[in-house]
Amino acid sequence: MPVTAEADKRSRFTPGQLHEARRFRLDDLPLPPAPLAVAGGGHEFCRPDCAIDRENSPYYSVEFVARGRGWLTLGGRGQRLDAGTVFTYGPGVAHRISADPADSLENYFVEFADPRAPRVLTEYGLEPGTVARVSSVCEVQDVFDNLMRDGSRAGGESSGVLCAALAEYLLIKVSSLMVRPGTCRSTACAKFERCRQYIAAHFRRLKTLAQIAQECEIDQAYLCRLFRRFDHQAPYQYLLRLKMTFAAERLRDRNVLVKEVAASVGFADPFHFSHAFKNVLGTSPEVFRRLRE
Repeated sequence: MPVTAEADKRSRFTPGQLHEARRFRLDDLPLPPAPLAVAGGGHEFCRPDCAIDRENSPYYSVEFVARGRGWLTLGGRGQRLDAGTVFTYGPGVAHRISADPADSLENYFVEFADPRAPRVLTEYGLEPGTVARVSSVCEVQDVFDNLMRDGSRAGGESSGVLCAALAEYLLIKVSSLMVRPGTCRSTACAKFERCRQYIAAHFRRLKTLAQIAQECEIDQAYLCRLFRRFDHQAPYQYLLRLKMTFAAERLRDRNVLVKEVAASVGFADPFHFSHAFKNVLGTSPEVFRRLRE
């Protein structure tokens, strides 16, 4: 049974409907000099029984399904949700979302405070009330991850400027990747996205290409070919990038030792960790920490 969520600026799902959620708010900042000011956003992992029934929304929004399945009713039209679905809504556009109990949803969303939002969204083929599909889940997810990272930092007005730029890039990316409704992903693309999502979910404990291939139940050589085809990088490079991005965030805390950060991403040897960190981010953990200060 759908649960009605309060139509306010912060509430989407009622308590207990999410496994985990990360959100950021920028609606108290001055509007940046950009076509599309961001009010906030989020990354949500829904429980199997989660549902939202919203007659109205305070902001114009773009929502993206990164994983799982569910159902959407938007502007009175029903739609199956699965990975790669993008939909838009806003004031006066009712929407109802429910997860498939067998395959829970993982969603991203971004909200726009700018009164120009309906016009800008329409220019990119994402008029409020639109349901579309993208051909590459990972490319859109990468942009949303950057948006979550920069929006969550306590950067004052700079966060608003960064998120406005990323939001415009997001719309360009989605517009360029949109495919006709009902278009199915190729089997190879589906396998790639399944493996990529598995790495993203377990990157802290995964250590080798062989381990990734074994747990994803796929041949190592084929896994590498999939990544070269759809992501232009090796799966182990992607794993290291996830580890070092996570480590960089942890290094912001001066109370955490470098060896503790190394251990948190699966490196028993701090020297090996420092070498990998420098290869990925261009500087050692110690120098990175000083620069951030």
